[in-house]
Amino acid sequence: MTHPLHGLSGALMVCGTTSDSGKSTIVAGLARSLVRAGVRVAPFKAQNMANNSYITASGHEIGRAQGMQAMAACVPAEVAMNPVLLKPSGERVSQVVVRGRPHGSLTAAEYHEYKPELLKLVLQSLEDLRSRFDVVLCEGAGSPAEINLLDHDIVNLRIAHEADLAAIVVGDINPGGVFAALYGTVMLLPPHYRQRVKGFIINKLRGDPALLFDGTTQLRDACGVPTLGVLPWITGLTLDAEDSMNVPSSYGGGAPLADALDIAVVRLPYISNFTDFDPLSIEAGVNVRFVHHASALGRPDLVIVPGSKSTVRDLAWLHEMGFAAVLRTIAVPRLGICAGYQMFGRTIEDDVESSSGVVEGLGLLDVHTVFHPDKITAQRRATSLGHIMTGYQIHHGRVKPGTIGQPWVTFDDGVDDGAVEMRSEHNGVPVMGTTMHGMFEGDEFRRAFLTDIADWTGKSFVSQGASFAAARDAQINRVADALEAHLDLAQVAELINKGSLR
Repeated sequence: MTHPLHGLSGALMVCGTTSDSGKSTIVAGLARSLVRAGVRVAPFKAQNMANNSYITASGHEIGRAQGMQAMAACVPAEVAMNPVLLKPSGERVSQVVVRGRPHGSLTAAEYHEYKPELLKLVLQSLEDLRSRFDVVLCEGAGSPAEINLLDHDIVNLRIAHEADLAAIVVGDINPGGVFAALYGTVMLLPPHYRQRVKGFIINKLRGDPALLFDGTTQLRDACGVPTLGVLPWITGLTLDAEDSMNVPSSYGGGAPLADALDIAVVRLPYISNFTDFDPLSIEAGVNVRFVHHASALGRPDLVIVPGSKSTVRDLAWLHEMGFAAVLRTIAVPRLGICAGYQMFGRTIEDDVESSSGVVEGLGLLDVHTVFHPDKITAQRRATSLGHIMTGYQIHHGRVKPGTIGQPWVTFDDGVDDGAVEMRSEHNGVPVMGTTMHGMFEGDEFRRAFLTDIADWTGKSFVSQGASFAAARDAQINRVADALEAHLDLAQVAELINKGSLR
């Protein structure tokens, strides 16, 4: 039997009634379903706001979700898939990354004025992808019905209108009010955008879809838009998340074990790349929890201070919330990743991100950090604990080791001339730092690291041999399976084909 998405050519816009409605996941699932149909597909999101980012093989920075969607599409991630990335670094300020490189830090008002200049670049990136792929799946941001922002929209239905694409709108039924959200989204739109919306998807239903009764029919009668499918809640789905609203409170690999390794991750206000810890979720003997206050630390087996988009601000927050004192005295292993590594050092000299000058660090490692205007963004390879460690770097701060401590991460890819990253003992237990994000995705290194932590804490860790790459691929396939079972793919195919008309 021919796959209903076989032989397609075109594009589709996927919007949502809100952030976290499931747009990113549905785009990933559709991409994998198109791959199954033999279609060459690419994801696209014109503008993304996320401190979770992904580094392409060419060293360009894009949103983490587009990196994951490229994996779902079985193609290399590239900068055209997310030409504009906003990385919040303050209450009203974001670093603006344009085509994978920092453009500058702008306030919301400044960026709003800048957006018309970006529209041409965004449309060029979309056209470039469409010239090289059979299908491009475009993801919107937030809601397409933010009527205060429509004039300068560069990510939602303005893109669908300019590129002559059909659009679908995803609504999350889980918090309630999905019919009002879908209806209200369409009815708030001006006519030329409203006519772009050709279908609804109701997402994350727990229970029997029959309980919706004739709600979808009434919705179609009220606004003229049919519902193309009702997707179930997929238990345990942990695909790469975009932003800090998706930080879990905890996760672990299967049923918790009585003697499982307890890993506490400090939940920084400007936390970035918290997807670093997703690979730990596949290990049955590991439980990870995110903590907001030092009083919640307890006595973990490992404390991790993660990456941050605002290092000096988050260092000040560590002092305010009582973490700084505990991190200096607690007799358990500690790991700093990127900004966390910088905070563990003796000083941070920052005239770039916070303009704070020289700031005293926690003094746990004999390293000093100096922020530079240019940003390092690169995929990297190193050796640690006798295993190859692969990952990526995203930082302005250059960390320079002193004379105290031992190397535990040695780069061997030729980029940094064999630079090393440090490990010392403090209160009789190891304190480690690294600039490498994504290091736990390597199965052999992850197992060696967790075994090392277990040895320090007197616990036993025995990996069941799970592969993170295989686990993530299985998650994507679960989404594709759900779409193929619950979505009218024939109608979706028709909408995609309409996106090929010029």
